[in-house]
Amino acid sequence: MGEADSQQEKLLAFMGRSEAYNPPPATVERIDTHASSVFLAGPFAYKVKRAVKYRFLDFSTLEKRRLACLNELRVNARAARQLYLEVLPVTAGENGAFQIGGRREKVEWVLLMRRFEQNKLYDRMAEEDGLSLDSMGPLAEAIARFHDSADRLLNAKQSVSPPNGILRDNDEAFAANLDVIPKDAALELPRLSRERIAALTPLLRSRGLGGYVSHGDLHLRNIVEIDGKPVLFDAIEFDDSLATIDVLYDLAFLLMDLGKRDLTAHANAVLNAYLDHEGSTANLIGLAALPLFLATRAAIRAKVELLRAKTGATGKAGATRKEARSYFDLACSFFAPILQHLIGIGGLSGSGKSAISRAIAPYIGPFPGAVHIRSDVERKRLFGIAPTEKLPEIAYAPEVSDEVYAICRKRAVMALAGGQAVIVDAVHARQEEREALSTLAAKAGVPFTGLWLEAPPEVMRKRVAARTRDLSDATPQVVDAQLSYEIGGQNFEVIDASLPFEQVVAACLDTIGGSGKARP
Repeated sequence: MGEADSQQEKLLAFMGRSEAYNPPPATVERIDTHASSVFLAGPFAYKVKRAVKYRFLDFSTLEKRRLACLNELRVNARAARQLYLEVLPVTAGENGAFQIGGRREKVEWVLLMRRFEQNKLYDRMAEEDGLSLDSMGPLAEAIARFHDSADRLLNAKQSVSPPNGILRDNDEAFAANLDVIPKDAALELPRLSRERIAALTPLLRSRGLGGYVSHGDLHLRNIVEIDGKPVLFDAIEFDDSLATIDVLYDLAFLLMDLGKRDLTAHANAVLNAYLDHEGSTANLIGLAALPLFLATRAAIRAKVELLRAKTGATGKAGATRKEARSYFDLACSFFAPILQHLIGIGGLSGSGKSAISRAIAPYIGPFPGAVHIRSDVERKRLFGIAPTEKLPEIAYAPEVSDEVYAICRKRAVMALAGGQAVIVDAVHARQEEREALSTLAAKAGVPFTGLWLEAPPEVMRKRVAARTRDLSDATPQVVDAQLSYEIGGQNFEVIDASLPFEQVVAACLDTIGGSGKARP
């Protein structure tokens, strides 16, 4: 340990004591990572950059740590201004006594943050089964707004170069830990990653030029619930080129994190809510890069765990290496070929199409499951109104419905081209609407399954009458009007949607067959 390291260890020990703060808090909690130490003291959190230098991060000098603190304050202002307060010096007097915010010799820099409840961190909530599926929609909307607020003029090359640099770092870490990572696998994962990035480079460059870049570090530990709303914080501050990334690469960190915790349904809900809220077709096409992004995120976590095994507490090294191997295996799984599938779900209003679609989507195709395309969403997007705002009657004219169905099929084609499975959720009352989907699947070269949900009229009327703030504008009167439709020849499999919900879901999955659960 060098002299600078020794001094910082003394300072960190000082900050772990109540007398370091004014007024002294009852307790001080210390949280260490490979790059920082955070002290929870009273209503505030004090974050110190550790005097370390890695291939991907350099906090080895006092000036570099000061600049990193200032940059962290800057980059997090977009999403978490209420948490990040100021950068303070830590000084040392003639007798060597430290003081936070003093006027003597500056020996360290501290980022002052407003403290929040640790049990409101999304990773804690996930560990305690307190992360609700319903909270994924608001989270996805917050992420979409965060991405939309990014500087769209960032260098297009930055959305491609970080994965290349990261791959090199990962390769070295795995090669140096062959007691944890099998040699053949340590060679195979980089090969697959490089093949994929070579094929995707034109797409990634075009996405960079199109402004699909952001600046973040999105995973469950960097999201907290404050006043019932998700707040994104702790974006990467130490390397702007590393942090400036494709928005789907940012989103992939959260999806991978959820998948690692067996929360595939949550990951699917986030992805679909993000795609719905963001709305562009470019992100549907960009899904082709999702397996690479997911694998890279998991590989990075494996690398970090390997680093922690060497620098952390000796007694925990074995468990940390085991976690590194788990992340590595997860990274490999994202490159395993999984069957795509196009699912058409039809039925009159109140038959349960959207609820069933959401329930089965996590079990279809590659992780995190099927892209859910809803005619209700696309119709309201077409008219430029909020999802829960009611459309005028003209919005349901036959010619408008034809356009809406065409949009749904166009989005399905793009998501299929992006390598994902797709569910198209609409009434599909006309035979030609149903046949158009099977034709689309044949052209795309993917299996097709059509599901027609059928329930007694009184059940459908009761369901739509009970809806509040729903995307669908259907009423019991709309159900009555739909009952007069001439359905025509049926190429969808009829499912009894009056059964208990779990049984309907099981019947749909049995009918689809062969897809298996979406990875991981």
